[in-house]
Amino acid sequence: MSGNTFGKNFRVTTFGESHGPGIGVVIDGVPAGLEMDETFLQAELDRRRPGQSRVTTQRNEADKAEILSGVFEGKTTGCPLAILIRNADQHSSDYSNVANLFRPGHADYTYQKKYGIRDYRGGGRSSGRETAARVAAGAVAKMFLKTKGIQVRACALNIGGVKAEKFLWGEVENNIVRSPDPEAAVKMTEVIQQAQLEHDSVGGVVLCEVLNVPAGLGEPAFDKLDAQLAHAMLSIGAVKGIEFGAGFAVAEMRGSENNDTITPDGFDSNNAGGILGGISNGDTIIFKAAVKPTPSIARQQNSIDLNGNPVTLEIKGRHDPCLVPRMVPVVEAMAALVLADNCL
Repeated sequence: MSGNTFGKNFRVTTFGESHGPGIGVVIDGVPAGLEMDETFLQAELDRRRPGQSRVTTQRNEADKAEILSGVFEGKTTGCPLAILIRNADQHSSDYSNVANLFRPGHADYTYQKKYGIRDYRGGGRSSGRETAARVAAGAVAKMFLKTKGIQVRACALNIGGVKAEKFLWGEVENNIVRSPDPEAAVKMTEVIQQAQLEHDSVGGVVLCEVLNVPAGLGEPAFDKLDAQLAHAMLSIGAVKGIEFGAGFAVAEMRGSENNDTITPDGFDSNNAGGILGGISNGDTIIFKAAVKPTPSIARQQNSIDLNGNPVTLEIKGRHDPCLVPRMVPVVEAMAALVLADNCL
């Protein structure tokens, strides 16, 4: 198994590297006859693309989606659907100083150990740029889920220790950090910009909800729905943790507090995050994903070279001081892929 394919019924294979000619995705299992909304597809990619605000990398990529196969006269054919996104603004020379060094926090060291070779330009295959292909596939999954009445949405819950206190979902796309709390958004932006001034970066938490999920999705034992979602989220390079519903807080609860009592009208609470026994219970699926600070920072750091000799390095190039704002559509996309796969 190469690890480049995700899903069973709605199967997604991504390809390409950060500084290669382009990146893309092949989706197999898309039902025939699905209306292909190319405007929506591009809008989803625009939410993730670089250079969209003062708190994201200034790499200038249009991320224009080119549909190569699987669509005829505006509808899916049931054949493999291929989407290509060309790279246009690579500054490979920015990485010449790390060609023989390992950047702290990156996959340089582990890729070298596994393969004996690595593309050091922007991280190659391990770059966050690969997630554009996931967002493209997620957009198609969202189109399918819409026919089932299922909606996926996410937001920045926490950035650099600043937490959203209000949940106004209509505000998420109205601020550059994608917070549901306009007041917190201002403080989140300030925290990111302060980190930029100090040649550093910050992490945060993305909250995701999946609405109108019918009861009964998911499999017992090893393919529980929450296990599949955890797999999806932790396959995103910067995600280091996930919790469902009440999450880690359940460790301090009693059963009488944690149990979601059931009434003829549904559940009284949602500590389970919409999943019981690995199967959706009909309530809203809720989870949080912890996103680490961007490892590329313009500070001197200690590391080693290919021969194991100690070195100090400064990482050049254009990097996000915080990954969370652009991570929101990526988390949505991966959740949509899991739900689409289970619906099929």
